[in-house]
Amino acid sequence: MTTETVPADAVAAEVPEAVTVPAVPSEQAPDDHPLDLERALEAILTVADEPQSLMTLATALARPVAAVRQTIERLVADYNGANGGIRRGFELREVAGGWRLYVRREYDQVVRDFVVTENPSKLSQAALETLSVIAYKQPITRSAIASIRAVNVDSVVRTLLGRGLITEVSTDGETGAIYYGTTDVLLTQLGINTLDELPKISPLLADGAEGFDDQFQ
Repeated sequence: MTTETVPADAVAAEVPEAVTVPAVPSEQAPDDHPLDLERALEAILTVADEPQSLMTLATALARPVAAVRQTIERLVADYNGANGGIRRGFELREVAGGWRLYVRREYDQVVRDFVVTENPSKLSQAALETLSVIAYKQPITRSAIASIRAVNVDSVVRTLLGRGLITEVSTDGETGAIYYGTTDVLLTQLGINTLDELPKISPLLADGAEGFDDQFQ
């Protein structure tokens, strides 16, 4: 068997040169791409309990007011089914100088029926107290309710809205504050025809409550 001797320079020619791999930085470079403005606005408006002004939204997202306004207009058109799109069951509505997501009016009854039938659990003590304040002092804003109860009532108000026991009756044109009142669902649950049938509570209140019933509207 014959063994050929391969020249050393030929072997070296067949070995590939080392590939230079750039060093991997220890920290990843920051993402220069901004958040998708439409999705960011949707995220904020989904959890907002009060109408949000363009200035508030622009400040929260550090974006120009003009850009936020144009994006809001696109979202309104999108939810309304513009350009052959699907008309959503909710809408983006301007109220008192601000923007907020609302269930479309034609689906109010559907949502109310769902809440009543699918959420039959009892209300908490906090919810009952808040509902009582609204029933006797309506129309009333969330801040006024919180002032009377001396606690934050945001989550409780959301619960009562979800149960269909209260509703938004009006909005302050200057401050954008929403006024709440009770619904016919509450009358049904209490077995009464009108709010006039609610019991007088002045005798049950501490000193200084005189005239409370007279303020009821």
